[in-house]
Amino acid sequence: MSEQHPLQRFGEYLNKSSAEEIRQMADDTRQLISYYRCAMWEIETKFRVLDEQLSLNQSGCRIQALQSRIKTMPSIHEKLLRRGQPFTLQSIEENLFDIAGVRVICSFVDDIYLLADGLLKQDDVRLIEKKDYIQFPKDSGYRSLHLIIEIPIFLFNEKRPTKVEVQLRTIAMESWANLEHHLRYKKQLLPETKAVMDEELLECALLSHELDRKMQRLRNML
Repeated sequence: MSEQHPLQRFGEYLNKSSAEEIRQMADDTRQLISYYRCAMWEIETKFRVLDEQLSLNQSGCRIQALQSRIKTMPSIHEKLLRRGQPFTLQSIEENLFDIAGVRVICSFVDDIYLLADGLLKQDDVRLIEKKDYIQFPKDSGYRSLHLIIEIPIFLFNEKRPTKVEVQLRTIAMESWANLEHHLRYKKQLLPETKAVMDEELLECALLSHELDRKMQRLRNML
């Protein structure tokens, strides 16, 4: 039996809820998502300010691209379902730290750590979790620096701490991750095909890492 798409599962949840429950949840989640969107914008601004400062002081931009996204309601529901958690506002805030996501694409590995350090030194940024998949890559070959941080957003009547996931990668890491996702996503592969693909993708990841290493070495010579 094929696995249900998150939209199908979310549709089943809606079918089991009353019209009033759906309306109230929709209103509440729109407000909650707006908080995460504001926090996402705040982090984007922080990185743009850091990049502007570094480009003036050290002759060159460190950020090649900034990407951001907000998880959809079906995806949020699906993730809570997988974790055995209820689909409530409190559950969303307590269990999911990646609703708002910002991805920073850099040219060189050193820039990743420089920007992450600059962000975490700011007194309104609180580090919740750090996973360094550059120094300790996943078995698949995936590399990236992941941060879960919490920042305050200032609303009309309150200051609200909000969590954002930040991923920092080089151009080479981003290229590999995008192509790996394209090749694997929602694919039902035969075991022998998967084994070959795993091996080939790992080799590509190692080549990508070697490219980053050599480019960093060339930069250090300047």
